[in-house]
Amino acid sequence: MVAAEEEVGARPYGEISVRSIAKRAGVAPATAYTYFSSKDHLLAEVLWRRMQAPPVLVDLNLPLPARVAETVRTMGFGALDSPAVVGACTTALLGDGPDVKHVRARIGREITQRLATALGPEADPAVLRVLQITYTGAILSAGMGHLPFDTLPGLLAEAADLLTRGAS
Repeated sequence: MVAAEEEVGARPYGEISVRSIAKRAGVAPATAYTYFSSKDHLLAEVLWRRMQAPPVLVDLNLPLPARVAETVRTMGFGALDSPAVVGACTTALLGDGPDVKHVRARIGREITQRLATALGPEADPAVLRVLQITYTGAILSAGMGHLPFDTLPGLLAEAADLLTRGAS
């Protein structure tokens, strides 16, 4: 995974391949293809593994916007060291290969679970759905270079506040 992140930092997305990542990692391309069916699959897995790295702890004593912001900070997209890496991983998630679709589904379930936990057990399901759409739209916008990834926690906190303002 480190080799994939380094490769993305060194080359434009279109020039990256499983072969180039394998070469950087010092393994045979056939070995890399044993684990990853495509460049997009490999880069989607980078993001999934980053998302799984931090502990998932939510302090329910924090105000709701702060809980949502902290949750978004732990979801992997902003945790990568380079906007180029996050952008490439985000692009990879849009791939149509079956392995990419599987990783994308895992990431989607994880996003849903983490946002639901941050919202708390009494959350309105509509608020969760709108936050999911807001988050994925923000990730897409950031991946296209329209937003800095580090602004996402604040934006989602603001969205959560707007969606729940006045709710008990």
